[in-house]
Amino acid sequence: MDTVGDGLDTALQKAFTRPIPKNAGPQMRYLVRQLKGTRQVAELLGITQRTVERYVKDQIKKPRSDLAQRIEREVTKRWQPQIRAKAKQTAATTGGIVIDTRARFGYTAAPGTTDDARLRHLTVALPPQHAARLFEARDAGATEQRLRDIAAEALGEVYFRDGGRRAHGLEVEFTDLEHLEFDL
Repeated sequence: MDTVGDGLDTALQKAFTRPIPKNAGPQMRYLVRQLKGTRQVAELLGITQRTVERYVKDQIKKPRSDLAQRIEREVTKRWQPQIRAKAKQTAATTGGIVIDTRARFGYTAAPGTTDDARLRHLTVALPPQHAARLFEARDAGATEQRLRDIAAEALGEVYFRDGGRRAHGLEVEFTDLEHLEFDL
């Protein structure tokens, strides 16, 4: 299942101007530079300091698959922070963000209207204020459920209520998420 936080991170990675290093040696050297020492990298990855030093010197070239995934995840998390910040700023002030999702949407609406949840595939451009709320909540460490609630509020405002022109009082609930992707 896709998560909102991972989707936001993936959208920011699309703004990168250079790919992350492909091999373990350059990735480990990058982490050592970023964290300012082999001990910190060893603690972060759950390996010994000597193992980190051996990767830095290219004495070990091929990590185990689980370690390779951890190294790549940590490098990606720290890669091109200024580019990431600029993309976030642009999305939050002028560009907005596009959400592409396939999920079940439930409603709380006025009596006499249907509130049955339906599976929908939506691709909606969210204005900058909604992108800003999503990124601020993500950076503040919001839970996945809170991020989904913010996304549901944004979709409710933009798609279902059309900016206040229809469906007044309609509350949207985001459930049974099958697919979720963001784009800047």
